[in-house]
Parts: sequence; structure tokens; C-alpha cells
Amino acid sequence: MGCYTVPLVAAITHYYMRKKNPSMNTRNHKMLNLLFAGGAIFGVVDHAWNGELLAFSWMDLGLGIVITISIISAWMIMMYYDKTTDKNKVTN
Repeated sequence: MGCYTVPLVAAITHYYMRKKNPSMNTRNHKMLNLLFAGGAIFGVVDHAWNGELLAFSWMDLGLGIVITISIISAWMIMMYYDKTTDKNKVTN
């Protein structure tokens, strides 16, 4: 259960942070929110598929933290790539 609750909490928290702070209401932060939500949905589907929707273990909670960190890392790589390709478009 922790596998999908950590990205879900991150998605909800990030969503409300975006609503409170207009400077975070950009395309990039919307993308991060969608990535968090996608990670949570994947976890729910995976646990439902295996019949463990409400099962809880500390290892599962740790996996949720790793998934959330991986989502943030992937988002940062995408933002870096987006920024470098924008610079190349301007100079060409």
C-alpha cells in the first residue's frame, strides 16, 4: 500500500502547493504533478492486480519513497533536456 500512497501524497501535496503559489503553476510543474499521479495509479493497478490493494509493509513504504524519488529525478532530467534543447533552438 505504501508503494502507491507515497506518490499519491506527493501528487496531492504538490497540487495544493501549485494552487497556493502561482509561480509554480507552470507547464513543468503540471508535468511533475501528472508524473506523481501516474506513479500512484500504476501502484494501485499493480497492487489490485496482485490482490494486495490494502496490504502494508515497511518495505513497500520504502519502495514508494524510491518511486517518488525516481519520478522527481526523471522530471529533473526532462527539464534539463527541455532547457538545453530550447537553447539550441534559439542559437540555430
